[in-house]
Amino acid sequence: MLVRFAYLAVAHAFAVLRLLPMTDHEKDVEILALRHQLTILQRQLGDQRLQLRPEDRAFLAALLVPLARTTLRRLRLLVSPDTVLRWHRDLVKRRHARASAHRGPGRPRTLVSIRRLVLRLAAENPSWGYRRIHGELALLGIKVAPSAVWEILKTEGVDPSPQRTTVTWASFLRSQVEAILAMDFIETVTLTGKRQYILAAIHHAGRRVRILGTTAHPIHAWVTQAVRNLLMDLDDAGNLAQLRFLIRDRDAKYPTLIDTIVSGVGITTVLTGVRMPRMNAIAERWVKTARRTAGPHADLERDPPPVRAARVRTPLQPAPNPPITRRRSTPTNPAPAPSTRPDRTPHHTPARPSRRSHS
Repeated sequence: MLVRFAYLAVAHAFAVLRLLPMTDHEKDVEILALRHQLTILQRQLGDQRLQLRPEDRAFLAALLVPLARTTLRRLRLLVSPDTVLRWHRDLVKRRHARASAHRGPGRPRTLVSIRRLVLRLAAENPSWGYRRIHGELALLGIKVAPSAVWEILKTEGVDPSPQRTTVTWASFLRSQVEAILAMDFIETVTLTGKRQYILAAIHHAGRRVRILGTTAHPIHAWVTQAVRNLLMDLDDAGNLAQLRFLIRDRDAKYPTLIDTIVSGVGITTVLTGVRMPRMNAIAERWVKTARRTAGPHADLERDPPPVRAARVRTPLQPAPNPPITRRRSTPTNPAPAPSTRPDRTPHHTPARPSRRSHS
């Protein structure tokens, strides 16, 4: 039916193009000839009904429905206008029935490509559960329910919630606290409006902070030299041997050369995830404390580096409180003279008797 309907549509489209060069007089003559031919055909058929194919009915319904009923009654047709309208209603009814057809109980089946992706993520990441796989699919823009992921894994014989055999990030930080050194940049604005960058490193075990320097242009050469100075200071203090990991973010200010430098002394660089500041939570928390303590606008140009380092304190090294001095209040007025009458105190004034009216 669809092929036949498409054929009729294309054939009549070319017929319309054939009518374009014809004049109005020629079109009127052709219309009259067609109407007379229809009269002859109806006279020959008599009481017999004309047999039309479904594609013919669909084409006539689509062609004649835009016209008003009064206009349809003036046309010479093989069928009545009510029949044309009934054909159109049947077409709309069948279309609505196909759209509203019952597709079986439950929600539609998940796409095969999504099922393959879920199984691939589960195979390449054995420690991931169905919740983690659902989150990764959401990041990729794939909308699927967590229960659907659970059902896919369960159907294929994969445990939806496997036991985590790997070490979590929190357990790694707790177990390697003595061997972790974190590094981060602090961005601040001076009182003169210039932007400064402070490079700081903090040891997880003792929370000791080392200010490596401050600059307005943190180029790779400056950062590399600051890291070398840090390693020399740690070596002089005897703390370099116990360090094994350096945690930092993926900032472009860090050159790749520092990874080679720290790996030469046995320190492995651990990069935090993209937009995951909690992986370097200790350094980020210290940065927040430094901003709250030193203020958003610190005068970094007038103070020498030792004073700048002393301004920024760690959470375990709070600023010492100033000693509280008690002051004895001094009288503003001179002391009253000693009284010679025992019935009256220096600050006591006897009450005056009330006046009563004698009537």
